[in-house]
Amino acid sequence: MNKRLAPAHQRLYGDYWVLWYKLSNSYSVIDNAFKILLDYYLVSNTVEDFENQLAIDYKTSIPKNIVHTIEAYLKSCNKDTTTPKKILVEIDLSHRSMVEHYSIRGKAIQIYYDSELVLKTIHPALAHLAAEATSNQDITFDVYIKKKQLYLFKNEQLICCVPQRDYHLMQGQFIMHLICLTHHKVKDDWIGTFHGSTLTDGNSSVLFIGESGKGKSTLCALLAANGFDLVADDVSPMLSLSKNMYYNPSAISIKQGAFNTLEPLVDGFKDLPVLQFNKSKGLIKYIPCKSPEEDFYPCRGIILVNYKPKAETKLENVSIKTILETLIPESWLSPNPIHAKEFLDWLETVRIFQLTYSDTKSVTEALTQLFLELKKN
Repeated sequence: MNKRLAPAHQRLYGDYWVLWYKLSNSYSVIDNAFKILLDYYLVSNTVEDFENQLAIDYKTSIPKNIVHTIEAYLKSCNKDTTTPKKILVEIDLSHRSMVEHYSIRGKAIQIYYDSELVLKTIHPALAHLAAEATSNQDITFDVYIKKKQLYLFKNEQLICCVPQRDYHLMQGQFIMHLICLTHHKVKDDWIGTFHGSTLTDGNSSVLFIGESGKGKSTLCALLAANGFDLVADDVSPMLSLSKNMYYNPSAISIKQGAFNTLEPLVDGFKDLPVLQFNKSKGLIKYIPCKSPEEDFYPCRGIILVNYKPKAETKLENVSIKTILETLIPESWLSPNPIHAKEFLDWLETVRIFQLTYSDTKSVTEALTQLFLELKKN
C-alpha cells in the first residue's frame, strides 16, 4: 500500500472531513463513512490485509470495487502540480502605446498598455486611484498582447504569460503583486487569496462568496452604501502571520442586471463608465469605495450568496462541503504545509452560512444583525 499518498493534514468539521494533499496542494471533502475506509486502507500493508480487516470489523461483505475506488481517489488527490520553470522572455517595449499612473498608499505606479482592449482588463478597477505622473515610479507594469498571448511584466521582468482568452489568470497575478506592494509583503506571506468579497463593520469582517451572477458583488455594493466598509472585492487576501483579511484597493465590479437596483443607492452611479469585456460577461460598471479605517480585520464568517428574484431573505447554516466546493476552485491557496494547516485552523473559527435574498432592505437588516452577533462573540 502506498502510504506516501496519505493526506498531510486532516480536520473534522461537523459531518465532513477536510483533507489536504501536499503533492497536489489540493483539498478534499469526504464524509465520515469514506474516511473510515480510507484510514483502514492507509494503515494496511496489503490489499488482502485491508479486505480481511474490513471483513472482521464490519462483519459483512465489502463491495468488490472499494479498493479500486480508494486507489483512484488517492491518485486523483496526488497529481503533481509542481510549478513549471519560468519562461525567459524579454520585454518588448514597442508595445508601450499608452500609460496610466496611479497612487496607492503613497506608492507611485505606472502601467503601460498596448491597446484599449488590454487597458480595460486592469484600469477600470483602479481608475479611482489615478494620479498625475511623477518623475520617480515605485513600480512599473507592462501589459500587452502578442501572438494571442497576454503578457504581464513587472519592472521589465516577466510575471506571467497566458492565452488571451484566459485574461482572468493574468488579472489574478497582477492583483497579488498589487496587494504585496500595498502592504509591503511578498507572496510567501499569504495563506491565500480567496475568490470572494470581504466587508467589515469596523470590528470584524465577513467573506462573501458565490458563483458569478449570484449577486455577491451587488450585495457588497449595497452594504457599502449602508454603512459597511469594503475590505476587498473579488480577491480577498489572508495573511499567514495573523489570519486577518487585508485591504485590496480594487473597485467593485457590477453587472448590468444590478444597475437599476444600485443607481438610487450609490452616489454618482449613473455617471460611472460602462464597460464590456466580452459578450458573455455583458456590461459592467466599477464602483469605487472609500478605504476602510484599518488595513486588515479578523474574518469571523463566510457567507455563500444566492440571489433569487422574489425570494424571502434567509440566512441559514450550511455544511463545510458546500462552502469549500464554491470557495476553493477559483481561489489561490499557498502550497506551504504551514499555510495549509493555518487555513484549516481558521476554518474552525468561522461561522458559515448560505444566504438567499432578493429584497435589499431585509437582507441589509439580516446582515447588520449578524455583524452585531459576531461582535459579541
